[in-house]
Amino acid sequence: MLLLREKTAFYLKDLETPVGKAINLAIAGLVLLSSIIFVAETYHIPDTVRLNLNALDTIILIIFAVEYLLRLWSSDNKIQYIFSFYALIDLMAIVPYFIGIIDISFIRLLRWFRILRLIRFIDKKFLFGISSEDGVIFARILFTLFAIIFVYSGLIYQVEHPANPKVFVTFLDAFYFSVVTMTTVGFGDVTPVSELGRLLTVLMILTGIALIPWQVGDLIKRLVKTANQVETVCLGCGLAFHDVDAKFCKICGTKLN
Repeated sequence: MLLLREKTAFYLKDLETPVGKAINLAIAGLVLLSSIIFVAETYHIPDTVRLNLNALDTIILIIFAVEYLLRLWSSDNKIQYIFSFYALIDLMAIVPYFIGIIDISFIRLLRWFRILRLIRFIDKKFLFGISSEDGVIFARILFTLFAIIFVYSGLIYQVEHPANPKVFVTFLDAFYFSVVTMTTVGFGDVTPVSELGRLLTVLMILTGIALIPWQVGDLIKRLVKTANQVETVCLGCGLAFHDVDAKFCKICGTKLN
């Protein structure tokens, strides 16, 4: 039993062996598919297609629930795992379905956080074509910006569509509103009418003021830093870029070739 737990924990975290990579690729694919289903359901589609999408989404949720239970079962410190960042995101991904059975509609807002599960997969061992640490950092920054806008778009659509269906017709309308709001452009052609929608708008503006300049600024600093360096991979720690006149790695001190 102990060996089975260790193997389960290994393959759920492993990104190098074929089995571990296949499992994690499948999970990432299901997260993307689930997000696509959420977006598709905001459009006018035939009832048969909607039923098929609902059935597929239910299957994905069951797989996510099994994965969560396996991660919890194979964890050495279960309490620490339950309150870890990724475990909380995993829990938010599956709770709306089971709570939805009791028809607590506002809990279904949490389903949009499912896209955040992809953060754990942004790793140079997992992303094809990205071999440097700077490339991984770029990917993390860009995905973080996209994920936050995606989540806000889903939340504002879920809140405003029932109250303002002629303005927030589809997910694209909500996405447009989120981008305009978070970048503080504020065209004013799309406005929320519900109290919760207005509260979300305030949170979007505050997030845009605080997060986007910080993330974009970090991205620009990385680009400038990379432009002033040469790619010389350190054999000790794998750092890809160093100053032109560097003879030793600034992270681990290994002599550079």
